[in-house]
Amino acid sequence: MKSTFTQEAPEAIGPYSQGMIVNNMFYSSGQIPLTKEGQLVEGGIEAQVHQVFANLQAVLESAGASLSTVVKTTVFIQDMEDFPVVNEIYGTYFKEHLPARSCVEVAKLPKNARVEIEVIALIK
Repeated sequence: MKSTFTQEAPEAIGPYSQGMIVNNMFYSSGQIPLTKEGQLVEGGIEAQVHQVFANLQAVLESAGASLSTVVKTTVFIQDMEDFPVVNEIYGTYFKEHLPARSCVEVAKLPKNARVEIEVIALIK
């Protein structure tokens, strides 16, 4: 078991790692829409979802995985009214490859983000 780190995604904002590798599996921490410098991305839910995917792609790459090897995602959104937009953008990142997914509305996310996504992926 080992942790992963990349400077292409925001550093953890607490006592956890960006992700963990166990055997041939990668488990990411939830990614919120922070830039790699640690600033909440400006803009609406669209900008936030795209930033989350940029962060996910960076941590997946650091682990030797990619969006095409993701087997499960968990999406946390602050307002279920945002679901149609989140779902549409999500679909641009996962087209033919459709991992299992859960989506839940939560009362609040770190840094008042509107979306957070975590993934489980196979390492190539």
